[in-house]
Amino acid sequence: MSLPKTLAEDVARNLVMVARLIDEDPEEAYAYSRIALRLASRVAAVREAAGFAAYATQQYAEALAEFRAAKRMTGSVELWPVMADCERGLGRPEKALAMAGEPEVQKLDKTSQVEMRLVAAGARRDMGQIDAAIVTLQSPELASSSIQPWTARLRYAYADALLEVGREDEAREWFGKALEADKDGSTDASDRLAALDGVEFVDALDEETDTTDETEAADTPAPGGHDEQDGPVDGSADR
Repeated sequence: MSLPKTLAEDVARNLVMVARLIDEDPEEAYAYSRIALRLASRVAAVREAAGFAAYATQQYAEALAEFRAAKRMTGSVELWPVMADCERGLGRPEKALAMAGEPEVQKLDKTSQVEMRLVAAGARRDMGQIDAAIVTLQSPELASSSIQPWTARLRYAYADALLEVGREDEAREWFGKALEADKDGSTDASDRLAALDGVEFVDALDEETDTTDETEAADTPAPGGHDEQDGPVDGSADR
């Protein structure tokens, strides 16, 4: 659908702000998405952006409605994994798992298929089926030594599932593999590894603040305007 030039520019500016803020300030991104939606609700890109903004603020029912609208407008299935994850967010893991078995999944590109696998494994865990979640994550993509955009998250999810069933040594190995693939810090694999090894991190800034407070306390004169070590000044020591 085409828009008048001025309106199209206004919509574009709001969509740019959604993209810019969605990670750092999702609430603000959501506000911009509502403006864009009010201006051009019949544009698929606007419905999709509104969906992701709602998803980022955990408004899963609204996100799902927007994703469904975008899918109807475009006929594309690329939003299928995030739609399934919205079902999880709404407390319907069985629905998410059913979506993982639908024909739409076969139409997804490799990245989206891996995302669908992650959602399916998460749904299994939601249902208390942790062993099934582990099996779901065991795939050619997990075994591959090739580093892809999804590799770190896939390995991390596998490590986390292994840890939940007490397979600590294997979990440590896979957290390590996740860290190797995590070039942009998308997971906290390093922290999980440290926790498994019993390493505790101390915030240097907090430690410095504590030291400063102790020093200031030591340098502060006692009440009465003199140091406690000088003793009383009322002459009682001479009596």
